[in-house]
Amino acid sequence: MGNVLEIRDLHVQIDDKPILKGLNLTLKSGEIHALMGPNGSGKTTLSFTLMGHPRYEVTKGEVLLNGENVLEMAPDERARRGLFLAFQYPSEVAGVTVANFLRTALNSVRGTELSAWDFFELMQQKMNFLEMDESFAKRYLNEGFSGGEKKRNEMLQMLLLQPKFGILDETDSGLDIDALKVVSKGVNALRSEDFGALVITHYNRILRYIEPDVVHVMIDGRIERTGGKELSLELEEKGYDWIKEDVEAARGR
Repeated sequence: MGNVLEIRDLHVQIDDKPILKGLNLTLKSGEIHALMGPNGSGKTTLSFTLMGHPRYEVTKGEVLLNGENVLEMAPDERARRGLFLAFQYPSEVAGVTVANFLRTALNSVRGTELSAWDFFELMQQKMNFLEMDESFAKRYLNEGFSGGEKKRNEMLQMLLLQPKFGILDETDSGLDIDALKVVSKGVNALRSEDFGALVITHYNRILRYIEPDVVHVMIDGRIERTGGKELSLELEEKGYDWIKEDVEAARGR
């Protein structure tokens, strides 16, 4: 039996301002879902809520990972249970090398100590796959990295940690075509019956390289449309206003 991430009637607010207003979504292992929508629709709020950012207050709803409510878990426990978030804007950490950060993260998620030799062998294998120079591992985490380097580092983390579900929050933001292809290569390498992903994006561009099984459109804190890959192509052609107009008409505005 595969893994299931189920979001039920999720309501979230920031500083007493409602952002998510009853969001429902079910993601199963073996599936890639794309979540699209205009700025301010709540996409990043969803990703941070899933990983337990303290600023985001859940006022109603559940997020179940294989039947367990992850909203009752600390962020590190969510990671150990198999959730991974690739940030749109990864933080810089001065004084901590990429290699040390990755080894600490991997040992924490695994719950066992991987020897330095085994870790570096594994890391080198993944770096080669992502076409990353070995000197990258000695640099301080994200310090002075280009946008593409930061996103490659996020993919390196994901390949090492092997999560059940990856949440990619606008990972394609600011990437040139070569970096976009490498990021997509990392996601596609994990694609299996043991892994599912939620690819959050404004644009169809990344979906040319990571083919989604399902496409959702979020408007004003709710998912208002769900379809196949053809929906992303329609959005690229027509934008989001036609869905907004349909939603407003349905609500009698």
